[in-house]
Amino acid sequence: MKTLKVLSALLTYPSAEILAAGGDMKAVLAREGVMPKPHVAALAGVIDVFAASDLIELQERYTFLFDRTRSLSLHLFEHVHGESRDRGQAMVDLIALYEAGGFSPTATELPDYLPLFLEYASTREPAEAIELIGQPAHVFAALHERLMKRDTPYASVFAALLALTKAKLDAAALAALRAEPDPEPDDLAALDAAWEEEEVLFGPGAAACGKDSIISKVRQAQRPAPGLESQTPTGPRTSITTSRPPRA
Repeated sequence: MKTLKVLSALLTYPSAEILAAGGDMKAVLAREGVMPKPHVAALAGVIDVFAASDLIELQERYTFLFDRTRSLSLHLFEHVHGESRDRGQAMVDLIALYEAGGFSPTATELPDYLPLFLEYASTREPAEAIELIGQPAHVFAALHERLMKRDTPYASVFAALLALTKAKLDAAALAALRAEPDPEPDDLAALDAAWEEEEVLFGPGAAACGKDSIISKVRQAQRPAPGLESQTPTGPRTSITTSRPPRA
């Protein structure tokens, strides 16, 4: 599903190569037609806005939004596990999932970096890909709301993700995310406080939400279907290019 590769590219640190591929990305969205037309049109608008923007300004805005503000982090486990000890095992399990699918990330980003997660999902069969990206749908919903509040084109990317997954949102998990601090990137005191606070846990011990956390779904996805235990992935190894310069 190349549409997921387009969404991955739109959420990746902006580069000249990504902006130059705008026409190809719009063609993929129109050709595959896996999303409602209003979302395809909205994403085409995002691509046009990026293409007409200054690259340095786009990069600064990206860093300002996603690297500086914890509530807008594109690292999924930041919203699921925070700084809990479960996060490390979740990373290991996610890497194992990628490797079991014949996917070898070469980027310097952590495995839960959303563009990387979407890149992996794009290598799966459509039904599997949709099920996979539906697992963190409550995180997508929270990020969409926060980006809408900031009136940024990136909100349209998360709206498209939600439309693509058609997942039933975990109400308890979404409520917990909505209750977390969401300071503006230029509110330095509030940002410091947000980074110091412990995140809500959705792993073992969080009875209301733990069973629906992304890591439990990741572990479930790793288990072979009945009758397939002896099979191993045969697809080509895949590399990605979602790396970006080191953060300042």
